[in-house]
Amino acid sequence: MKMLKNTLALSFLCLGALSFAQPIPGTLNWYNGTGNGMSTDLAYKKILKKLKSSPVIVAVIDSGVDLEHEDLQGKIWTNAKEVPGNKKDDDGNGYIDDVHGWNFLGNANGKSQDKARLEKARIVKKYGQKYADIDPQTLAYDAIHEMYVNAESSLNEDVSQYEPYREMIGKGMFDKETEDYLRDQLEFNLNPNYDDRSLIGDNPDDFNDNYYGNGDAEGPDALHGTHVAGIIGAVRGNKKGGDGVADNVLIMSVRAVPNGDEHDKDVANAIRYAVDNGANVINMSFGKSFSPYHEKVQEAIAYAVSKDVLMIHAAGNDASDIDYTDNFPKKPAFDYVDSSSRKLFLNIGANTKESEEGLVASFSNFGAMEVDVFAPGNEIYNSVPQSAYKNLQGTSMAAPMVAGVAALLKSRFPQATMLQISDAITRTATKYDQLTSISITGGIVNVYSAAKYLQNLYK
Repeated sequence: MKMLKNTLALSFLCLGALSFAQPIPGTLNWYNGTGNGMSTDLAYKKILKKLKSSPVIVAVIDSGVDLEHEDLQGKIWTNAKEVPGNKKDDDGNGYIDDVHGWNFLGNANGKSQDKARLEKARIVKKYGQKYADIDPQTLAYDAIHEMYVNAESSLNEDVSQYEPYREMIGKGMFDKETEDYLRDQLEFNLNPNYDDRSLIGDNPDDFNDNYYGNGDAEGPDALHGTHVAGIIGAVRGNKKGGDGVADNVLIMSVRAVPNGDEHDKDVANAIRYAVDNGANVINMSFGKSFSPYHEKVQEAIAYAVSKDVLMIHAAGNDASDIDYTDNFPKKPAFDYVDSSSRKLFLNIGANTKESEEGLVASFSNFGAMEVDVFAPGNEIYNSVPQSAYKNLQGTSMAAPMVAGVAALLKSRFPQATMLQISDAITRTATKYDQLTSISITGGIVNVYSAAKYLQNLYK
């Protein structure tokens, strides 16, 4: 997912755009208000506060979550059947000491991987020797060869963009954030020869191997995942950071998203882990342009659908139409017999608090057939590690808005299936002319309207 950085116009292939500015007074929780917000506070005041609530588990498949953050106290899922630190699989689920979730980016010795190549770099490395010197015109159609050619072209384009900055690194020409980003791109993300799996020690092509990793659900860099978790369920009304959308939620941290592209194997296993350990909602604020094993991820998505688990996915930050541009993982293909497979996987675009032409965030992907609904994703102030707070923006922030809404509605209407919750969210979105041709619903999530819909449904 991309954003622009300062005057360098660098394509930031990251999960959300980072801003260090403090929020303007009165705009701290704009996303929970009316206007272009989700009317969350109105829903609490008029409907939800009067209803008994039950805790709802939301799995955050991400970079990790700061489990000790002051604004997430009481909001972290705990595996009650697991004895912390005894190095035993007490609950027999195949994962040792998975007390607050699981880390698919670690090894049995407790160490964690942080940097990773982009998928296009992995593809070039894996298939380069086979295809590099072959004239495409001499081959019959070969899907893997086509993927390799596209990956190589995209990688070369990125490398040519970043290579001129290599000699400038370490000479005081950039701020630390920009310099770290450039170094990561050149040394890790775009480097086909960087081995981003040696520490973990598994075979990322072997989908029969499910029980690798460790119980470190926080990891070495939990900034992105902590912000996502805060949007979903940070303590409400304590005047620290922004208010979470859901007030009775338990965050399960499933670490599968490194600084770089996630592996398909990790995504598939993370989804299955979340489902098998009781998550009703799965937030997925990540995405990539190439997915060699997308069918395996689709099998995991189908498994979640079969268990009535709602998956919320960020639409992406390339300002692209994903009806025609790949952004993995994808919604399940159209199925006219069982439409639940698409309704239990929602792609979320990002809106701002601005009106008219400024409503759609400049970075947000869109799609009349693939993006379900929009939610606030610009200038979102919430939790980051070390009990700190920052503004972040991206569809990575819009997705947990909707995950939080789903959890909130499920907590007050436990009799509703997640398919019904999804239907309530999409059916009642507030319509905007600017969104009608770029999303399925043509609207922004409205918690009050969704709660009212479910209240009428269960009179």
